[in-house]
Amino acid sequence: MGFYRTDKIDGRWWFIDPAGRRSICKAVCHVSFKADRILNTDKVPYAENCLKKHGSEERWREATVRQLRELGFNTLGAWSDAALAEIEVQGSRLSITPILDTASSFVAEMNKGSNAWLHGIFPDVFDTHFAEFALSSMKKKCALHADTQNILGWFADNELRWGPDWRGPEELLTLFLAMPEDGHGRKAAVNLLKSRYPSIADFNSVWKTSFTGWGSLEDSGKIVQPYGREAMYMQNQEVERKANEADPKRAAFIADCEAFAGLVAENYFSAVSAAIKKAAPNHLNLGARFAYVPQEQVIAAAARHLDVISFNCYAQEPLSSLARYATHGKPCMITEYSYRGMDTGLPNSKGAGVCVPNQVERAKAFEKFTVSALENPSLIGYHWFEYADEPKEGRHPDGENSNYGIVTIEDKPYPDLMDAMRRVNSAAEKIHQDGCREI
Repeated sequence: MGFYRTDKIDGRWWFIDPAGRRSICKAVCHVSFKADRILNTDKVPYAENCLKKHGSEERWREATVRQLRELGFNTLGAWSDAALAEIEVQGSRLSITPILDTASSFVAEMNKGSNAWLHGIFPDVFDTHFAEFALSSMKKKCALHADTQNILGWFADNELRWGPDWRGPEELLTLFLAMPEDGHGRKAAVNLLKSRYPSIADFNSVWKTSFTGWGSLEDSGKIVQPYGREAMYMQNQEVERKANEADPKRAAFIADCEAFAGLVAENYFSAVSAAIKKAAPNHLNLGARFAYVPQEQVIAAAARHLDVISFNCYAQEPLSSLARYATHGKPCMITEYSYRGMDTGLPNSKGAGVCVPNQVERAKAFEKFTVSALENPSLIGYHWFEYADEPKEGRHPDGENSNYGIVTIEDKPYPDLMDAMRRVNSAAEKIHQDGCREI
């Protein structure tokens, strides 16, 4: 018996499990008794309801593992209770995909507790302390589990900010230029710009600045971004192409931003990948769960260092995103997706993803999305977000209040969705092997 690995067989990617069998990773995120607490309170309604229903957290665990196995899931997604992976059902255990929060932990340490995910703070990956921190952190978190066979792999982070998104309109380059003057990240940003322009006059022309020399750029405070664009997940590639054709200076600015994003990605992925390889050499590096399709240079850097490219996908369909991630020949895994029904009484006013009228349509949407993804040769796993619904009052820390669950906040099943999950999960390997919709 060995450990999980990946392999490409007859043109299709697979996980190979410790027993040597081809498999698809079929997971649910955030399977946890403690689930979501209500924003600005200590109240966890799902835990309260489960305690009434099951009598104890341990009994909840046993019932939940049986439920997941009966539905055909084989893996626990991010933020799941690790104790669930220790429970055997019919001689086997669920695999697990722990999340390390490397970048956000570094930001919290360096920026006095700042929430990197919530505020979109990217760590200064040019700081030599970042690689040291990543290795030290992963040794603490991974090393004790280095020989655990049912760890599929490790996620380094979740939904880092690679450009303008819901957390702000700034490009990664301008965010790094706003760092302290003596910071490694700001120096790296300035050096990249100096390498791309023959003179400060050429830089001024594109960036709409009036610096008298490179020294004044190095010493300046925050630089105003000369051009704005839509959040990355809202961008239309054809619209972007035409805008750049119409304004060569805009095109030059965007090219600067994308080149720097690639440089950041190379530093980030090389550091965390080296740390995972040293701390957990038997396990796969599952990446950083992209929130949206980032710059091509970022995907290329990820592909150079990762075993699997992981991404969250709340679009209506997965194929357009999959096509862009798969261009560098690495297997891909969808690590969050979901649909929300409007018939549950939950507001669904905050949270990503498509809303559908009712649970019947929700089940159909799950099946259509998942089968479509499985037909793609690069897809080796899918993770539904999430196990239980969010509180109607909104969860901590961002107020999401959506119908994402397989079960309600009272731990009651959604039968239509569960039926669809049983059907698709049982046929997943065949669909992937045949590239066929028949189930």
